[in-house]
Amino acid sequence: MNNIKKIQQELLRQDFDAMLITGQASRLYTGGFSSSAGAYVITPQDAWFFVDARYVEAARRNVKGAEICLVTTVDETFPEKIAKLLKEKEVKTVGFEDGIVTHATYLEWEEKFEAKLVPAQTFINDLRAIKSAQDLEGMIKAQRIAEKAFEEILPLIGNNITERELTAELVYRMVKNGADDKAFDPIVVSAPRSSLPHGVPTNEKIGNGFLTIDWGAKLDGWCSDCTRTLCIGKPDDEMTRVYETVYNAQEAGINAVCGGVKCSVIDSAARKVINDAGYGAYFGHGFGHSIGLEVHESIRCSQISEDIMPVGAVFTAEPGIYLPDRYGVRIEDTLYVTEDGCKNITNLPKNLIVI
Repeated sequence: MNNIKKIQQELLRQDFDAMLITGQASRLYTGGFSSSAGAYVITPQDAWFFVDARYVEAARRNVKGAEICLVTTVDETFPEKIAKLLKEKEVKTVGFEDGIVTHATYLEWEEKFEAKLVPAQTFINDLRAIKSAQDLEGMIKAQRIAEKAFEEILPLIGNNITERELTAELVYRMVKNGADDKAFDPIVVSAPRSSLPHGVPTNEKIGNGFLTIDWGAKLDGWCSDCTRTLCIGKPDDEMTRVYETVYNAQEAGINAVCGGVKCSVIDSAARKVINDAGYGAYFGHGFGHSIGLEVHESIRCSQISEDIMPVGAVFTAEPGIYLPDRYGVRIEDTLYVTEDGCKNITNLPKNLIVI
């Protein structure tokens, strides 16, 4: 991926002269090059990528559309070198990612830059929120790897394996099937612990009842995210009712999705199903979140969200019901937003798997 030209075009519509991009995911989005350190300065006409000696050779080979600027860090710091460029190019105002910059870094920039600093996290977030066809293809590839790994661990699930062991098998199989890494630490929780939305796998053997598995693969920077809830042993009537309620809530939310709709409307459609079934007090998080080069990106589907869902966004649909000390159910798919609806890029079935 390389979005330097896209950023330059959008800068023409902004009220600042240049954009300073320092976040790791945003840098990957900008130039398609992954590094633990670095910074882009982009104007409507030019672009520079500041990087230290660890990455300079690889950057010169891989980053197109930006001049590579070596920061030795011995004679000059990143802020000092960037400050010189901003002064040389007569940049008066520079946008920056205020959502990820520490206060100490901001103060250092303020001291060294003659240009005025303008908070511009929304600028880069809005660009990253809308996925191109190539972006979507990358995300689908990551999702397919995650799905294959899940299918491979199904025969292992039972009372003879611990939550951590199953987690390790899942991560191993994602990497074995082509992932660069896991997208996040998987959630594998069973029996009463399935009521913990973000529970951490333990050394306990998987118990009877619901088993929630929330996992994702990372490939070429793109993340996937999926959740399936299984049942070890036959579910009772209420368990079946809870599962069906979550399933129906997810479907209601998915049916409410289209470009231009308020995210709170999507959340409300799913939440109404859970409320009407009497479990409203047990759905404590939002319907979903946008995803891309990070698992959690800027768009949120919740009751209080003011976000408008843009065409081209990719986000999760993950309602749940969590009955404390009893069990929990969550079903999660990933959606691509179109003008008149959405495309579900998750291929796994959603019927309750009973083991």
